Amino acid sequence: MEQRPYLSVIIPAFNEAHRIERSLHDVTRYLERQPFSSEVIVVDDGSRDATAALVHAFAETWRSERVSVRLLRNERNFGKGYSVRRGFLNARGEIVLFTDADLSTPIAEAERLLRLIETEGADVAFGSRGLDRRFILRPQSRLRQWAGRIFNLLMRALTGLPFKDTQCGFKAYRREPLRLIFQSQRIFGFGFDVEILYLARKRGLRLRETPVLWAHAEGTKVRMVRDAWRMALDLFRIRMNDWLGRYASLDVEHATAQKESAPLSRSPC
Repeated sequence: MEQRPYLSVIIPAFNEAHRIERSLHDVTRYLERQPFSSEVIVVDDGSRDATAALVHAFAETWRSERVSVRLLRNERNFGKGYSVRRGFLNARGEIVLFTDADLSTPIAEAERLLRLIETEGADVAFGSRGLDRRFILRPQSRLRQWAGRIFNLLMRALTGLPFKDTQCGFKAYRREPLRLIFQSQRIFGFGFDVEILYLARKRGLRLRETPVLWAHAEGTKVRMVRDAWRMALDLFRIRMNDWLGRYASLDVEHATAQKESAPLSRSPC
């Protein structure tokens, strides 16, 4: 029987042909140096460029006993949240990490997240640009920084989440405790991060925010005016969904039992 990987890395991608090969090279080379088995899942979100073809070619030529690479293709552009959800539900690893295709946070920063899960019992560990500005290698424009602060204030007011940054595209999850939460996910755009964290906290799971190295990458898919409004509306949708009982399918007892499970340890291949 094929051994399950310890870590699954999910990369949502939309029109990333100009950098996806370099990102895959960096991710796979990093994983090759680790003492555990892993898999990389790229979810192409209906790209109109050569993203899918490039990932397919990389996966076909990639040879490794410890690191596998595969491609999932959405038939059209459903959104980043949909792609991360699809990748998560297809992942086989004990821990699932998602990273943006531009690798704004270097993949080596995964060590910080894994440590929080393995040694401190976190169910969700996520990178933050808001805890320590010394970790910011190349900042966003002032306009984007202000928009991010306003979004964070609104997010805190509507959800009660105490975190400094929910939108950094670098998060790791214990797969089993989060499986039902991702199955219950209803936000498929950029606001999905808040929904997952909101439901995880509501279910009593352990969430840890930590500073990570981060550099603004040109070509971001977040459009200031259009997506800012959509993300704000997503916050209201999360609360409305909760008030209307649309998350009732989550099994609270199961999530709580998973929270109390034994800490993970890396198993060498």
